Amino acid sequence: MALKIKEIQAKSIIGSTQVPSADYVINPYTGCQFACMYCFASFMGRFVGETNNNWGNYVYVKTNAVELMEKDILRLMKKNPHPRVVLSTVTDPYQGVEKKYRLTRGILETFAKNNYQGRVGILTKSPMILDDLELLKTITNLEVGMSITTTDDKLSRFLEVQAPLASARLRTLKKLNDAGIKTYVFVGPFLPHMKLKPELIDKLFSEIRKAGTTDIKIEYLNLPKHVKPRMNKLLKEESEEIQEIYSTSQLKKYREEIEPILRDSLEKYGLKLKFDEIVHHVGKQKLVEN
Repeated sequence: MALKIKEIQAKSIIGSTQVPSADYVINPYTGCQFACMYCFASFMGRFVGETNNNWGNYVYVKTNAVELMEKDILRLMKKNPHPRVVLSTVTDPYQGVEKKYRLTRGILETFAKNNYQGRVGILTKSPMILDDLELLKTITNLEVGMSITTTDDKLSRFLEVQAPLASARLRTLKKLNDAGIKTYVFVGPFLPHMKLKPELIDKLFSEIRKAGTTDIKIEYLNLPKHVKPRMNKLLKEESEEIQEIYSTSQLKKYREEIEPILRDSLEKYGLKLKFDEIVHHVGKQKLVEN
């Protein structure tokens, strides 16, 4: 299916957020062409008339995002201290359409030219962020989070359908660190596959440390009701073992079994867990419907 790209005029570009490390969030796009099967953000489709099943097939481009940012930053800078802002929570700010529209770049340029002092966070899966490397260096209090869930490119492609491969993200992470950019890795979600193969956990944390990052955030698989049908459809073609581990991934017992393994591996590689907790979301436990 061809990607649907639609240009729209947004009423606002900055919103409040419940993310613990930020006060405000900026999402230059609605929708995400990376089409990650587990993505909770597919609920955003309802705001632009798209169905949940169509996730990954559309991107709505907020063409006036930079113009709105240039106005809104003045409001942010009246606050003391300057609020913490993150790009983005329900879309990737460096997905493919950014190459044409450069909304993320324009927003970051606004922070830079205004000498914004609050933390500016970026969360992405994309090597395209390196296009803006010199710009990133000019933002006073910048932090880049790279979402990396595995070092296994085959597993990455299974769940993160159109996203850059894991290996490309690790190379990007190293280049950011080599350039002196403050980074962290978001292992979100932690893929239940890795409970069956703990060596994948060790490999992931080892590669993150080799890339020069020491801070890490981990979040267990989040399965709100709008994500479950998509995951069920995908997992029906998998082995019973895989189906079972994904189904039990919502149980407290699962977390109690895997957390010591994760923490031991973090300690082994000198990685610091953000907020000293692994985030989990409480919901109905059953995933796979027979």
